[in-house]
Amino acid sequence: MPTTTPIDKFFAGKELARQLFEAVRARIEAIGPAEIRVSKSQIAFRRKTGFASVWVPGQYIKSEVPLVLTIGLRRRDDSPRWKEVVQPAHGRFTHHLELRSLAEIDEEVHRWLQEAWEAAA
Repeated sequence: MPTTTPIDKFFAGKELARQLFEAVRARIEAIGPAEIRVSKSQIAFRRKTGFASVWVPGQYIKSEVPLVLTIGLRRRDDSPRWKEVVQPAHGRFTHHLELRSLAEIDEEVHRWLQEAWEAAA
């Protein structure tokens, strides 16, 4: 009998969200090692500190968006791709990117993830 992992449970019945998560995870693994923490609300990627997370907006609000990637940067990035950018503290900016297709997890996203990964050391 197969064992259900916390990631399997998080994405149960959400196949596209799972595929998008796996693509994000592959991008991060190509950059370097990161710890993965699964909670009820999100899956976080950490080094010394957290630098990215994914979550399913449909868990909280009516939404057609399969997955949101949240990336923490030390600067505000002005790309029009961001759904929302907030500054929770001085020098910390939280960027939210709605993901609907694998093609959206491109080289630009890779650069943002790398910047965040390096800052979380």
